[in-house]
Amino acid sequence: MENQRRLEIKGMKFLKKLSFVLVGWMLSVGVAHAVLALKVAEPKNYSQKTIIKMDLRNTSTNAIESARAVVFLLDDRGKVVGQETRWIVGGSKDRPSLAADSKATFNFVVQANKPFTRTKVTVTRIILEGGNLGDVNKDVQIETVTK
Repeated sequence: MENQRRLEIKGMKFLKKLSFVLVGWMLSVGVAHAVLALKVAEPKNYSQKTIIKMDLRNTSTNAIESARAVVFLLDDRGKVVGQETRWIVGGSKDRPSLAADSKATFNFVVQANKPFTRTKVTVTRIILEGGNLGDVNKDVQIETVTK
């Protein structure tokens, strides 16, 4: 009887350890790897224009040919008071792609005719080397840097 109890306890300990390992593995698999990492600085206002500095980093082993983003300026009620869409990487022959494992800075200019309290940045399209479309939900990580 006592041996059976010891075996049950050992089996329960084993199952507990196994469940921790499985949960850890599932969480590590679920963590998205970002191809394009954006650090978005606080906006700076100049008269009716707002400049939002974005530090871009390509964490992939392949180049990013182009990436398109939209910036929303929101008032205190969450209403959009300004919006602009731009290619932040590539997009034309005179704008270079973002090479593998490299960094760049993009200053996003938005017309701000009304006061706003916060911004929202969304990447709407990412084109990887060879013309392959990236998944903006998986391949882009946006971090807002506050002072």
